[in-house]
Amino acid sequence: MTYIVTENCIKCKYTDCVSVCPVDCFNEGDKFLVINENLCIDCAICVPECPVGAIYSDLDLKENQKIFLKINSELSKVWPNIKKIKINKNIKKWINIKNKLHLLKL
Repeated sequence: MTYIVTENCIKCKYTDCVSVCPVDCFNEGDKFLVINENLCIDCAICVPECPVGAIYSDLDLKENQKIFLKINSELSKVWPNIKKIKINKNIKKWINIKNKLHLLKL
């Protein structure tokens, strides 16, 4: 089991989750965060820290979010690790927007 960052994170990219991760398993892209499944220890500490509800156990993913298993796995191999909170000034604009997958350049 591992935890996965899903679509709600796209363009919001709150980083509160990063500050509580005991193993620094988050990686950062321009518009999105991902979790490195090889580093994640399944502690779930990050889940309640995400104000947009973007982090799920891989066992709890809805069918339309399962694509994020592959996205997290692939992008965590190429994106840099993030260990500190960063401020995103455009968060409120993107919080309630649905169907944002097309905004990721994969």
